[in-house]
Amino acid sequence: MDGNGRWAQRNGLPRIEGHRRGAQKAEEIVEWCAELGIKYVTLYTFSTENWKRPEEEVKFLFSLLVQMLHEKFNRMMEQGVRIRFCGLVNQLPLEIANVCRDFEQKTKDNQKIQAILALNYGGRREIIDAINKVIQNNINQIDENTFRNYLYLPDVPDPDLVIRTSGELRISNFLLWQIAYSELYFTEVLWPDFSKEDLLKAIENFENRHRRFGGL
Repeated sequence: MDGNGRWAQRNGLPRIEGHRRGAQKAEEIVEWCAELGIKYVTLYTFSTENWKRPEEEVKFLFSLLVQMLHEKFNRMMEQGVRIRFCGLVNQLPLEIANVCRDFEQKTKDNQKIQAILALNYGGRREIIDAINKVIQNNINQIDENTFRNYLYLPDVPDPDLVIRTSGELRISNFLLWQIAYSELYFTEVLWPDFSKEDLLKAIENFENRHRRFGGL
C-alpha cells in the first residue's frame, strides 16, 4: 500500500492525511475483495523497517490503526470480516498488542474474508524466526511443508497475486517465502487513489496469465 505520503504532498496536505486516506482505502479494498469472493487479503500495514520513520509519524500510524479497528468493528462483523495480524505483534507497545489480540478474538468466527494486517512485519525476520523455532524443537531435517508450520500464519495459503501501488518495482521484504510463485502486478496509481476499477484491472491481468509453477 504505497504512496500515501506522495498523495498528501500532491494534494497540499500533511503526510498524516495521506495515511488517513490510505487507511480508508484499505477498508474499501477489503469490502471489494469480499464482494468478489476473495477469501484472503493481506495488507502490508507496518514493516520492521518502518521504525526508521519519525517518531510522531509512527505514533500516529498506530493510533490510526486502533481508531479504525474500533470505528469499523460493527461493520466488520456485519460483513463477516475476520481480522488477523502477521508479524511481531508481541513486540509492539503493550496497549497496541492487546488491541490487536482483542480484535483477532472478537472476529475469529467471521468467515466471509480474512483481512490480514502485516504489522511490525518483515519477510526475512519471519524466515529467521521459523528457523529458530525448528532449532528449538531439535529438528535435524525439514522439508517445505514442515517448514511452513513454523511461519507466522501457517494456515493461510500463499498469495496468488501481489499488487504494489505508486510505481515502486520491488518486493520490500513482503512475504518472501510465501510469494515464491505469486504473480506480481505493479501500478503507478498511488494507494489512496487506487479504485475498484484499478483492482478489477489487476485481477483481469492476473486471470490472463499462464501460471506454470516451473513446468511447461
